[in-house]
Amino acid sequence: MNRSRVHRRPLLRPLPLAAAAVVAALLGTGIVAAPATASPTTQGGRTVTGPARSVDPFIGTSGDGNTWPGATAPFGMLQWSPTGTAGDQTSTPVANGYSYDVDRLRGFSLTHLNGAGCAPGAAGDVPIMPVTTPVTTSPSADSTDAVYAAGYSHDQESASPGRYSVRLDNGVRTDLAVTTRAGVGEFAFPAGQAANLLFRTSNSINGSEAATTRVDARTRTVSGSVLTGGFCSRRANGGGATNPDRRSYYRLFFTATFDRPFTSTGTWVDGTVRPGGTSSSGGEGYLTGADRAGRGSGAWVGFDARRGATVRAKIGISYVSAAGAAANRDGEIGRRSTVASVAAATRASWNRELSRIRVGGGTADRTTQLYTSVYHALMQPNTLNDRDGRYLGPDLRVHRIDPGHRAVYGTYSGWDQYRAQIQLLALLRPDVAGDMAQSMLRFAQQNGGVWDRWLHLGAPTHVMTGDPSAATLATWYAMGVRNFDVRAAYDSLRRQATVENADAESDIGCPGQCLAQRPALDEYLQRHYAANDDCSCWGGAAETLEDSISDSALGSWAASLGLRSDARMFAARGTYWKNTFDPAVGYQAARQADGSWTPGWSPSTQTGFAQGTSAQYTWLVPQDVHGLSTALGGDAAAVTRLDAFFHDAAGDWAVTGGDSTKFDPTNEPDIHTPWMYNALGQPWKTQETVRRVVDDAYGTGPDGLPGNDDLGTMSAWYVFASIGLYPQTPGRADMLIGSPTFSTVDIRRSSGQRIVIRSSSTEPYVQGARLDGRTLDRSWVPSSFVNRGGTLSLRVGATPDTAWASEVGGRPVDR
Repeated sequence: MNRSRVHRRPLLRPLPLAAAAVVAALLGTGIVAAPATASPTTQGGRTVTGPARSVDPFIGTSGDGNTWPGATAPFGMLQWSPTGTAGDQTSTPVANGYSYDVDRLRGFSLTHLNGAGCAPGAAGDVPIMPVTTPVTTSPSADSTDAVYAAGYSHDQESASPGRYSVRLDNGVRTDLAVTTRAGVGEFAFPAGQAANLLFRTSNSINGSEAATTRVDARTRTVSGSVLTGGFCSRRANGGGATNPDRRSYYRLFFTATFDRPFTSTGTWVDGTVRPGGTSSSGGEGYLTGADRAGRGSGAWVGFDARRGATVRAKIGISYVSAAGAAANRDGEIGRRSTVASVAAATRASWNRELSRIRVGGGTADRTTQLYTSVYHALMQPNTLNDRDGRYLGPDLRVHRIDPGHRAVYGTYSGWDQYRAQIQLLALLRPDVAGDMAQSMLRFAQQNGGVWDRWLHLGAPTHVMTGDPSAATLATWYAMGVRNFDVRAAYDSLRRQATVENADAESDIGCPGQCLAQRPALDEYLQRHYAANDDCSCWGGAAETLEDSISDSALGSWAASLGLRSDARMFAARGTYWKNTFDPAVGYQAARQADGSWTPGWSPSTQTGFAQGTSAQYTWLVPQDVHGLSTALGGDAAAVTRLDAFFHDAAGDWAVTGGDSTKFDPTNEPDIHTPWMYNALGQPWKTQETVRRVVDDAYGTGPDGLPGNDDLGTMSAWYVFASIGLYPQTPGRADMLIGSPTFSTVDIRRSSGQRIVIRSSSTEPYVQGARLDGRTLDRSWVPSSFVNRGGTLSLRVGATPDTAWASEVGGRPVDR
């Protein structure tokens, strides 16, 4: 589980000292980032311009955030970021490879995941490392990273959207910038020392099955590929040696060209070094420690640095072929491209994306947090297709993008994302969400009709629980996303929810990475709950709650499609959560196949649950808050219970995690709970509690995220908290009202709608509201506010208004 922590103050990294010269040079190119506002604050409601200036990529790189600071484009295929080392080449300090608290690096890798929750997670492919010593021993044999790694200081490190730079203790200045599928790196070697670049091709974060590297001195090219995968393959709860993800499910191709000739080349395989070599092959396997140490392959190239040398590399990647990597590189990086020019163009792309939310009237810190959160939320899913439209499917075959779509996107942290991140995607980029929906449909079709819970690229990883794809696509449809094969997607998800698939009874990978999707479906439909002792799932209570949400969402989608019978069926299944609610204790609990309750229950038990406890999962009923309130004894009793969930025995706030019976902001199962007061008639407590979580659990320093970002989910939660809205429940576009931390929020959806939220100040309590000029006495806005646009005006103050939206007519409606 994640830990609570003390937050540091802002850590905004400056650009390199040459930034002024770079800007001057760009003035003649037409590629210049939009200017910033005159002040780092946004007083008087003036909205921020050039919001990329407010992004701090170091937020979340310490503690459990598991973000990384490297260069990436919006939804980029290539993420060029450092991989750290704590003295074990077969592992990394955290899930993605980079920890702010570790000051030693062993390379700059080309692919990353944002905020994965297992260490190591996945990716981190092809670390490239500049060294200033002769290569006389095998880098793979350097199992403790004592020889070919280098230290660094954060004072010599900078990051901004699309660019990353650091000066290593060995004297090499590394400066990286990327496009969607390609990048430019400049490595400034000091004079009078060796100047070598290591391509550690086999050394992906989780290891590799195979790797090849080739050096062509005539064309100044290094190219190769790594066959890898192994998502979370060392997790004990994934079955250890029988973990179904300890396998290869993609090959990454790369090709790099240089602007300087090679003065030396060499290769290595395991412990053998071949000076002058030009080709190598060999993987590392997927184990760790002594079982993997010393294995692997790669190559190096050397340069003349007697007077110092700045070496420029242009690199492209592909999941399809070597030719695709070269075409991606040459199509996105021009002959005269530099780090500065590429970084400026990508920064402009980020400014366009970030400017879809324009805020004003907030503090500098809140502005940094808001735009960094949007940045994190738009890093993934990733572009998967090459420029020619080809992409790798989960069947390991090459496919071509569907006509009418602009991109294929991969990597979906479904269980995490469906609670906030996918709603933010749909709010800002419904066109991209449609391409993602179509991508997910095709991946399912290529996977035998099965929609997996958690995809790395297009491949199933089986991680977590429930059926989040159903909730995701139903939500996107509700929020106006239409540019995908709607009926084919609905029919496929309906089938997964009603017809048991071949692996549904499998216990492989359980718990944590259960192969079964809609596990033990036949038994579930018979019992109306997932039996903890007979479910092929992580936990029976969690599975029941998650499936109830997804079924409710499918019911809403079916109703929108005019499928009345389906709508009734799935709406009824959306109430199955009641079958794992134990009225004798007043909590959700695991239940056995014979109908009895699993022994040993307590509010803090994790038996029957997934990454959470009975106390935390009891609230996981956003689709039926009225029903949950009734089960808890009525609204007054439910409010009392909710109050205790956010406070300790002394009445003090408990919103930073660490107590298994209280609110946990570090993980997803209960992140919606601060907003549940709206449905219970006390929206002022939503406003108060959300603001407390914003202030206490989030920050502006490297430890500024409360837990794993989970592909932008925790960041998306912060965005919604900042703008004063939150999705009511999956499958709907209705939004619950909170209180914004800005006086002006202006959202420009890519589909043309404009959503404006104006607040009289940034005080926490709503004391009155108007929707499109009319008095609003409800603590929610309907789907039309999202799908047609509009203006929400809030009058706020420092004291709660306990009357506003407290009557039954002002509360959100479950169905």
